[in-house]
Amino acid sequence: MSQIDTSLLPNPTAAAATLAAAHADPHPLKLYGGWFCPFVQRAWIVLAEKQIPHQYVEINPYKKEQSFLALNPRGLVPTLTIDDEHHTPRRVRVLYESTVVCEYLDEAYSSGSDHHHYGKRLLPEGEGEREVFERARCRLWINHVVTRVVPGFYRLLQHTPDKGYPIEEARGEFLAGLKAFAREMVDSEEEESGKTGPWFLGKRFSLVDVMLAPWAKRLFLIDHYKPGGVGIPNKGERGEDEEVWARWDQWFGAVVERESVKATWSADENYIKAYKRYAEDTTQSEVGQATRQGRSLP
Repeated sequence: MSQIDTSLLPNPTAAAATLAAAHADPHPLKLYGGWFCPFVQRAWIVLAEKQIPHQYVEINPYKKEQSFLALNPRGLVPTLTIDDEHHTPRRVRVLYESTVVCEYLDEAYSSGSDHHHYGKRLLPEGEGEREVFERARCRLWINHVVTRVVPGFYRLLQHTPDKGYPIEEARGEFLAGLKAFAREMVDSEEEESGKTGPWFLGKRFSLVDVMLAPWAKRLFLIDHYKPGGVGIPNKGERGEDEEVWARWDQWFGAVVERESVKATWSADENYIKAYKRYAEDTTQSEVGQATRQGRSLP
């Protein structure tokens, strides 16, 4: 059992506190999360984007109460529960893993379902070959974010001088993941004229954007804690990658100002405090331990 991190604030602050308070009342759909966790923020962004009624329940995932472990034995957040009060006998269905939770919410709460109006679908709709391909492409780049960008973020943030690899190596791997993401947006726009806009799909905000948004908001932590920071080249110093990094700038500027992203964000200084243990590589989180041991993220 991981040690309880008593340094964490017990509740969200700033805009996230307002959102949590608005969703504090009991509801059959519950999101269990920790305010500091980017995986939780993914699910929270989808709930906000889709305007889905729910209850937000703040927990400390380092202090895994038995009542929570009864829902999710792995004790990870986000955990989503659906209280099926109309089923006999009454049952509570449970989902976890942020990508699974996000896609479930997008599909289950589509416009017109249950006679409610929900926000737009976050994956391309339709059954034509083009739409099916676009959904598959979105999932391909979600996988890129999950398997390359996010692990690269932690490997860079958790780098310390005693590591067996230089920080330049970790930074280079992380930047390669970001650049590939940006290049895909450039290449896609070149293939389809008129497909302009800040998002991965141009004018349409999608689950691909959601998957990376929490780490985009946290890039300032690398700049704060690590010598050389993130290391994205300055404008005019990008050589043949000028267009690619300009497209990243466009996406980044839009996503950090997206209302759902800002609404699920606590005060910057609290993230600085919470992620100090990552920067020093002393965190007991499962993500931190996996990064330290060179394992896949949980």
